[in-house]
Amino acid sequence: MQEYKEKQETARRSKQVAFTLPATMKALGHGIPIVNIHSTHDGTVVTVREDGVVCYWSPELKPLKTKNMFKEEPANRKSKWASDFTLMTEFNKLMIGTGDREIQLYELSTLEPYCQINALDTVPLTLDYGLWNKLPKIENMPNIAVDNAVLSPNVTFVRWKVHQDWVTQAKYFQGFQAVVSSSNEESSSLVIGRVLPLTDAEQQLSEIREACYEGKTKKVQLSWTPQLRAACDQTVFTIYKGVKTFDLCQKHSLLVTGGMDRLIRMWNPHFSGKPTGILKGHSAPIIYLCIFSEDSQIFSVSIDRTVKIWDIQDQCCLFTAEPKASGIHGDISACSYSSAVESFYIAADCMAVLSLKIRPRLHSLLTVSHNETVTCCGYNEEFRQVVSCTEGSVVKVWDFDTGRQVFEFGGTHNFSAITCMTFDPKGRRLVTGGKDGCLKIWNFNNGQCLKTLKKDGECHEVCDCIFLQVHRNVYVMSVGRDRMIDIYPDIPEDLHHIQRPQPSWQDDLKNGHKDDILCVAQCPPSLISTSSYDGEIIVWNVVSGRIQCRFVSPLLAEHQNVEGLDTSVPSIIFLKNSKLQHFSSATALLSSGAMGCINLWNVLSGGKFVGSFKASQYQQKITKLAKTDKDMLLYAADQIGYIYVYNMEKFAPEQKSPRAEHFWRAHTSRITGLQIVDNDQVVLTSSADYTVRLWSAHGEFIGTFGQPESWSVHIPSSWKHPAVPYQVLIDPLSMSDHEILNVKTRLSDAINPDKTGAHRGELKALS
Repeated sequence: MQEYKEKQETARRSKQVAFTLPATMKALGHGIPIVNIHSTHDGTVVTVREDGVVCYWSPELKPLKTKNMFKEEPANRKSKWASDFTLMTEFNKLMIGTGDREIQLYELSTLEPYCQINALDTVPLTLDYGLWNKLPKIENMPNIAVDNAVLSPNVTFVRWKVHQDWVTQAKYFQGFQAVVSSSNEESSSLVIGRVLPLTDAEQQLSEIREACYEGKTKKVQLSWTPQLRAACDQTVFTIYKGVKTFDLCQKHSLLVTGGMDRLIRMWNPHFSGKPTGILKGHSAPIIYLCIFSEDSQIFSVSIDRTVKIWDIQDQCCLFTAEPKASGIHGDISACSYSSAVESFYIAADCMAVLSLKIRPRLHSLLTVSHNETVTCCGYNEEFRQVVSCTEGSVVKVWDFDTGRQVFEFGGTHNFSAITCMTFDPKGRRLVTGGKDGCLKIWNFNNGQCLKTLKKDGECHEVCDCIFLQVHRNVYVMSVGRDRMIDIYPDIPEDLHHIQRPQPSWQDDLKNGHKDDILCVAQCPPSLISTSSYDGEIIVWNVVSGRIQCRFVSPLLAEHQNVEGLDTSVPSIIFLKNSKLQHFSSATALLSSGAMGCINLWNVLSGGKFVGSFKASQYQQKITKLAKTDKDMLLYAADQIGYIYVYNMEKFAPEQKSPRAEHFWRAHTSRITGLQIVDNDQVVLTSSADYTVRLWSAHGEFIGTFGQPESWSVHIPSSWKHPAVPYQVLIDPLSMSDHEILNVKTRLSDAINPDKTGAHRGELKALS
């Protein structure tokens, strides 16, 4: 059953769709609600405020034109207010309904007044109009009362009594020749009705025309009493708690409804008995629905500013944009989806646009392991498998010996990014940490979540996690944006699905980090070290919970006055070896520093700084550090995809920088995962360039996980070597004359090719 669900999940991910987050915002600054949003065929966005101000925007929300349509001359007149508007693009008209029971029409291109119909009893659900000449003007706009308008031989006026409560939405659908309207009242929650009756249609039309003629000639008063439709002329849907919003699609013969009960119901529009499907996922009333027939998707918005994308065929949620991630604040007054530019527009405290991500089209020679940024990876010795995780909350399991995919599962952290991972000491379980602030323990061979580890209250992003063994006890330790160390006892026999952390160390509460913690590393039996965005490193005794020493990364003389210098420490590692020189305890702590440097510390001498050397030939931030178990080889990976190998036995503080034993470009973007598999003498890497790769210890290319051809780790003839990854071969940063590869390049001239940043500490594009 679990595997079947995961196969469904894999099919869902093949239809991958997402919004670019956070939303692009434009401050409104007036506090007056926008009553509706529409877009033209060329993507221009039109909004109307309650006070009658019409705004034209570019698809990127740059203001193009603004005009107040209700600017009145007489000072004693009270101001109008707009109730709704729509575009009649085929007639180049903009139509506004007002609180004065008027329908005003303007030229869409110039916003000049065209005409208005006033003295309405109620706002009609649909209106057809002709041209009227020499109409009397009211406030410089040609005007006609509705009593006179309906007398025109070119006008058919129909009123139907449909609902017993306020109408929440009304639309005319040309393909169905029907008006669809909704209400909060359950017995007639939604009605699909013909504009004109089918029963004795010709006779009724004749009577209507005759009445209009008589009214015109004899000046008789027409009957304004709304008529009831015949049952055969309408389909009535009874829905629990009524309907706030709906949409209808002829291509899929699909009606969708949403309302107070937070469910999206899918219906055959011709049968009102039972819904054909129910979409669950919103936790607040639904206020907007739109069917995008081209991609067979439904867009929905709830009152808590959550936007979801659903697949019609599979009836599953493809993507969720939570308000925290989108950055949209305040009460939503209007929203609209523009298929022309594939963007979703929302009016709240700000005008916001959520644009659909355009999936990159890969060259036929390019091989990727995932369809999105890979955030971490790891090798499992117990099963000889590799696990990789992504920012889209997908976990893939690979066969280490062949590079073939074994299994995958997704939606692991409510579809938010996975930021880190580790295995338990026996290699049987996987732990992942996410941007949602939770840790999850998995059976990674079938995708079953065994346990969720989370704090009470608001949760902040987890940046790193490890399994920690102290005496006979095992713990899961995590660090992140809340600037605290969280410790969870690992008790497999505890059957509670949700587990809370132990109380924090007192030293952590009073004297811990002052900025986001990016990394944690262990030095058995009793030490751990944590590093933060502000460059501080703290060494802790896990038995006592007290700080042993703390220090801040030093800057080389030439870096002292560099503007915008990145001093964060995204990676730290302990090195224990009796051959270490200049370390009395044979234990060193290595940390990534500024401008591609690696700093060395003697942790058992009060945090004494021993020395520093430039690890990145191109002065790029070192993002990951790894070491071999049996000797003194240190592997360092930087943010433009290079890997450097150093023999730390040869390190001497008085030397400027040791020479790299080997170095090569493994990826075209920031390296997010680096592990040495000692028994097989290979190096495992992952990157923001969507790939997970395997290399020999000297940098010979074995292959990319997911490539069509299998490899055998112990048969070099099956490797890709001497070839290199095609992405690396064609990337501009692989060319020796690129400005970044010029060591003399100033920091302010450097360009970061990776714009997806997992940490704030990465180098940004500077000008």
